[in-house]
Amino acid sequence: MRSLLSLGVLVGCVAPERNDSPVDNAWVKVWSDEFDGEAGSPVDAATWNHDVGGHGWGNDQLEYNTDRTANVFHDGEGRLVIRAQREAYEGNSFTSGRITTMGKAEFGPARIEARIRVPEGQGIWPAFWLLGEDFEEVGWPTCGEIDILELRGSEPDTIITTVHGPGYNGGDGVGNGTQLAGGSWSDDFHYYAVDIDPDHLVWWIDGERAHTVRPGDLPAGTSWAFDRAFFLILNVAVGGRFVQAPTAETDFPADMLVDWIRVYERAP
Repeated sequence: MRSLLSLGVLVGCVAPERNDSPVDNAWVKVWSDEFDGEAGSPVDAATWNHDVGGHGWGNDQLEYNTDRTANVFHDGEGRLVIRAQREAYEGNSFTSGRITTMGKAEFGPARIEARIRVPEGQGIWPAFWLLGEDFEEVGWPTCGEIDILELRGSEPDTIITTVHGPGYNGGDGVGNGTQLAGGSWSDDFHYYAVDIDPDHLVWWIDGERAHTVRPGDLPAGTSWAFDRAFFLILNVAVGGRFVQAPTAETDFPADMLVDWIRVYERAP
C-alpha cells in the first residue's frame, strides 16, 4: 500500500471534450501520441515497447502481459485500449498489457498529460507512470518513479499520485489521494498531468492542482530523484500487493482507454 499524506476531494469535475486541453500559454507541445491508428492495430513500435511476462513484476501481480493486439490495440476511434482479460495464458489466469517508451521517448523537465478513462473492479489496478531514464543503469528506486495516476479498482472514487525514490519507496512512497465526490473516476474520461521541474513536482486532475512534492517533503536523509528525464509507462495490472485479487464478480475485460498523451516544455 502506498502511504497517503493527505486526501483531497474534487467536486463536480467534468473532463473537457477531446482535443480541448487545459494547458495554458506557458507551455509548448513537443511530443504527442494521438492514438489515431486503425481499429485493432498495434501501438507504434517506433515509440512504444511491450513489457512481456507473467512473473509478478515485483508486486505479485497475477497477469501475463503480452504483446498481442488482444491486449493492447487502437479502437479506430482515436483511442488506445489496454485490456485485462480473464484467460489462462502461459501459466497465468489473466492477461493484460504494459507498454513503455524506454529508450525511445524520454522527457524532463516537462509537463506530461493524458486523457484517460480508467477501469474499475476488485483486483484491477490501472496506472500511468514514469521511471527515470537511467533505470537500467542504477535500478529502482534510485532512478525515481512518478505515478501520475494509480487506482485501486475496489476504490474507484480515489486517484492516487505518488513518488518513489531511495529511502521512500513501496509502502513508504510519498503520496496523495484525490477523491471524486459522488461518482467513480471510471465513469468518464479525465485529464491527468504532472509538471516535472528540477526542484518540485505538481500533479493536476481536470485542470485542478491535486498534489505537490518538493525536496523538503521527503523523509529526512533521503535524496531527490526527479532532476532527470523520464520515460512513460501505461498498464493495467491484475492483483498484486497494492490491490486485492479479483473475485468471480470482477468484470472482465477491464479496459483502460487512452485518448491521447501530450508532452509540453515551458515556453521561453
